[in-house]
Amino acid sequence: MTFSLAAASQSFSRLLPETSPASYGILFFCCALYGICLLLTLRSGASVGGGILNIGGISSPVLMTFGASLPLIYNLMQPWRFITAVFLHASLLHIGFNMWVLIDIGPMVEELYGSARYFFIFVVTGALGYVASSFFGYMSVGASGSLLGLIGVLLAVTTKRRGAASQMVRSQLLRWLVYIAIWGFLFPGVDNAAHLGGLVAGFLVGRIMMDRQPADPIERKRAYALGWLAGAAVAVSFAFMVLQFFHV
Repeated sequence: MTFSLAAASQSFSRLLPETSPASYGILFFCCALYGICLLLTLRSGASVGGGILNIGGISSPVLMTFGASLPLIYNLMQPWRFITAVFLHASLLHIGFNMWVLIDIGPMVEELYGSARYFFIFVVTGALGYVASSFFGYMSVGASGSLLGLIGVLLAVTTKRRGAASQMVRSQLLRWLVYIAIWGFLFPGVDNAAHLGGLVAGFLVGRIMMDRQPADPIERKRAYALGWLAGAAVAVSFAFMVLQFFHV
């Protein structure tokens, strides 16, 4: 069975698109978490408006409880925040933009590496992005570090390959980088450190990891091991989040 976080059981995996199960599993998980956080924000009486950028805004206490990334000293005491923050989003526009990029880029990386290694890349680059972010003392959430990680992986792959197809993909990726950079400089609150950390991590992974599907049973076992390792890390991290939630 093709690996994805959402495909922990064979019956549930049939609900996901066969071509990109991990990408759509991440999409579903992020949207579900956003919906839960929004309901809790509304229940607390906090405002969810205040301008187009803050429509559907999630309150800071809810984000902190659900696993937002915090300054490094706090993250080192609760390292699961490096992972949980990847799947949280602060507003409707925030999750909308990130999920748009995910579905635009994610399936390309998933097809190239396979669902297991793709999910591993998504989690690791996002977590490393928040390691970089936490050095600057930010409270931050969002999948953008992971998305920049996917862009970094594809940039590494296309620099190793020649031809019109690689050049076309590289041009598309560079356009995304320009859009994201402009967004980061024009709007306050954008975590550029997480973006840069995820991009660099993704590029390094792309230079090291084989840029093709597993070719034999041994490679498939190794790929599945990476995928399940990432899945276990996410599950354990959110288990700690749940314990923190009930403790608070």
